[in-house]
Amino acid sequence: MPSRDDSSPQRALSAYIHIPFCAVRCGYCDFNTYTNAELGGGGSQREYPANAMREMELQLADDLAAGYRYQQIATVFFGGGTPTLLPAGDLVAMLAHLRSLIPLAPDAEVTTEANPDSVTPDSLAELAAGGITRVSFGMQSAVRSVLATLDRTHDPDRIPQVVQWAKDAGLAVSLDLIYGTPGETLADVETSVRAALDCGIDHLSAYSLIIEGNTAMARQLRRGEITAPDGDDMADKYELIDDLTRADGLQWYEVSNFARTRADRSRHNLAYWTGRDWWGIGPGAHRHRNGERSWNLKHPSRYAARLADGRLPVQESEQLTAKDRLVERIMLELRIADGLDVTVVPEQRRHLLAVHAERGHLEADALTAGRAVLTRAGRLLADAVIRDLVP
Repeated sequence: MPSRDDSSPQRALSAYIHIPFCAVRCGYCDFNTYTNAELGGGGSQREYPANAMREMELQLADDLAAGYRYQQIATVFFGGGTPTLLPAGDLVAMLAHLRSLIPLAPDAEVTTEANPDSVTPDSLAELAAGGITRVSFGMQSAVRSVLATLDRTHDPDRIPQVVQWAKDAGLAVSLDLIYGTPGETLADVETSVRAALDCGIDHLSAYSLIIEGNTAMARQLRRGEITAPDGDDMADKYELIDDLTRADGLQWYEVSNFARTRADRSRHNLAYWTGRDWWGIGPGAHRHRNGERSWNLKHPSRYAARLADGRLPVQESEQLTAKDRLVERIMLELRIADGLDVTVVPEQRRHLLAVHAERGHLEADALTAGRAVLTRAGRLLADAVIRDLVP
């Protein structure tokens, strides 16, 4: 891991900028998001860019005071929420301010998430001109009944149009799908994946639905209005997604992510999965600095008030132990197609690698070469494999 006062080129930083605004709250979502009507006290959309830029300044001062210096920013990710609810000029201004504090790498990957109904050709062109290089659209499904269950409001017929607008602006495009929605059939999943691939994308994310405890969908489940996702059904849907993406020339590089080439992979997400340092800007955002993790106050108004006092809006922090970092490394790197160096696995558990290879969960050839790489069957049982390997 990098040490303090290390100014080598390897000491790069990623930055996540949380935009905590949504037009409506989706029933399955437990992210830290708010509609504008819920906000006040300095936490509004209008005031947010200035707050985020002030946090960047305070974070840099904190890093310098602690002896941490970063040569460049390798990746930036505007997430949410719906970043593109803000005017494109606000996102560009936040990126420009970040760049003024720490230079962006010449090949920096700069992504924004977007809802399909929150962009126009002009807004996408403005984002591209301002330094954004990649857009990730929340497609979720191409089936109207599934979108309705998820409380998504966009027209699925709009997806090819917004993808083409983004391509015309020179942006790389990813589409995000959710599978396992109550009432969704295997045919529905096939319809959605084929619709996404027909757009000519080079990156697809496909996440299994998880019904979190404090969401509208969880309350529907408790009332018996919907049924919980079935494990075998979810496995069938994942295998279908894997088959369809592979036939189109995309390969898995993380359990839920597929890319056409290595260059099309999300470098920002890989920074998380490989334990790099990153800033987390915005309400509820998490940051990581050489084994220290901290997270911000969640509510935008409280976040804004702390910044108005000239203080970082940190709620809590923790210093990861050596064991914590080892467990996280195994958990995250084993989910990546590049795999895990087998010497990272504690010696007393290393024999279980061969056991999982015999069971068909790990690639035998990769294991011989010193890497633990999940097979497709292993991807379906990734959590179980990980549990066997962590100390």
